[in-house]
Amino acid sequence: MSTPQDTKKSAEQRMAKTIDALKANLAKVRTGRAHTGLLDSIQVDYYGNPTPLSQVANLTLVDARTIGVTPYEKKMVAVVEKAIRESDLGLNPANSGDLIRVPMPALTEERRKELVKVVKGEGEDAKVAVRNARRDANEALKKMVKDKTISEDDERRAQDDVQKMTDKAVAEIDKLTAQKESELLTV
Repeated sequence: MSTPQDTKKSAEQRMAKTIDALKANLAKVRTGRAHTGLLDSIQVDYYGNPTPLSQVANLTLVDARTIGVTPYEKKMVAVVEKAIRESDLGLNPANSGDLIRVPMPALTEERRKELVKVVKGEGEDAKVAVRNARRDANEALKKMVKDKTISEDDERRAQDDVQKMTDKAVAEIDKLTAQKESELLTV
């Protein structure tokens, strides 16, 4: 038997997960600066198993625009370099013995605008997910009223709480996307 509190808690957790997912997705959208998190999504073929790059190599910042990748095993250098080159990040790694240098290309005005569109799309997807969580919570509350487990006043109060959570989550999403946009448009 679920209660309005359970329903609100579940909706709140779904909204929090959505915001966490948005943060992770926005971190992948690169700005002009290098940071090792950009390579998090890259998988390397490690003895036949797709393995995250961070598990087969040490990632460091050489300077503001260059990431250094040092594979733990010498024979992995070519495999790691190939994985970075073939990723959809548009990076061109340079191999210098044990160290693979991954320079971040400067962002053109056009590329910045494309990335802003990507950020806005991510924000919209997150808002849709938050609204879906609200809808599901409200439907669950309506069902409780129909099953006579809560009163209509309780339902109204719970729906108001769910709406407040939704507004808060949407405001957080707007803030995150605005931050990322300004980061992208700052040269």
